[in-house]
Amino acid sequence: MSGCTETGKPLISILMAVYEPRMDWLSIQLQSLNAQTYPRLRLYIRDDCSPTVPFEQIQSCVQDCISAFPYEIRRNEENLGSNGTFEQLTRETEGDLFAYCDQDDEWLPEKLTVLQAAMEESGALLACSDMYIMDADGQVTADSITKVRRHHVFHSGTGLAEGLLITNFVTGCTMLVSAREAKSAAPFCPYMVHDHYLALWCAEKGTVLSLPQPLIRYRIHGGNQTGLMAGVHDKASYGRVRIDAVLKRMEWLHANLPCSEELCRTLDEMIVWLDARQRNWNHHGCARLVWKYRCFSMLPSISEMILKNVPDSWFMNAISLVRKNHI
Repeated sequence: MSGCTETGKPLISILMAVYEPRMDWLSIQLQSLNAQTYPRLRLYIRDDCSPTVPFEQIQSCVQDCISAFPYEIRRNEENLGSNGTFEQLTRETEGDLFAYCDQDDEWLPEKLTVLQAAMEESGALLACSDMYIMDADGQVTADSITKVRRHHVFHSGTGLAEGLLITNFVTGCTMLVSAREAKSAAPFCPYMVHDHYLALWCAEKGTVLSLPQPLIRYRIHGGNQTGLMAGVHDKASYGRVRIDAVLKRMEWLHANLPCSEELCRTLDEMIVWLDARQRNWNHHGCARLVWKYRCFSMLPSISEMILKNVPDSWFMNAISLVRKNHI
């Protein structure tokens, strides 16, 4: 560990999950962490049992890049996946605020300073930001995530939980969250990415804040875990990924998320809607129920009634248009 100057500022712990990192990208990310202007930081890294990248190589990279604050690096005993690794980091890490970190982006130097100041001023439990988009070669291709994901709309304030049940606007590598709330949220929902679940948890408890300024360079490349329509290869996989898994999410949240009576009623109705979508997609009727609850998400409610009947090749053409941000 290296030393750091203590101040009266809250301690921000950076939680970084690593798996099979490309070492040049990891080095760029670590150097951007080391250049943060926020004065009180610690870094906690967990390698999720990378099968081909030696742990010693990752350790050496961290040692070469991080000199401005203390760090700790460990290797999981078994592969937990990114959600499991971030949950493990959340449980074992101390600090006042948590910043979740991927292995292939680049943070602007002022990122944590700006987010912490915004949280302190607003009283928000979670703050996030927009981001520049860069390609695999590090070239900036857009100045906002909204330029490449047309349905991405940022929100700020209270009462945002219902909208977050379906659509997430918080990207984990841009967020800063109350450590107390993050720890209280464990165990994380197994049917949601960690950032989506933490955003929902904090939205149900208080204020979530979105800053319009880009504070990181977000790398979009072929291996991104959360690409548009990830895991969809045909109509059968669409049903599993876009309907069945979301139904399991709502059932898990209904059983485990501490929430208001109003949100519980919404979860009840969403479960009915998703069960109807599942039956409709598998040609077992229920189109009227899908239509009744279409307000939860208009596009899939309507498009699935049509796409369930088309050949797989036509279906995948439609999915391709979604991935290219044309729909």
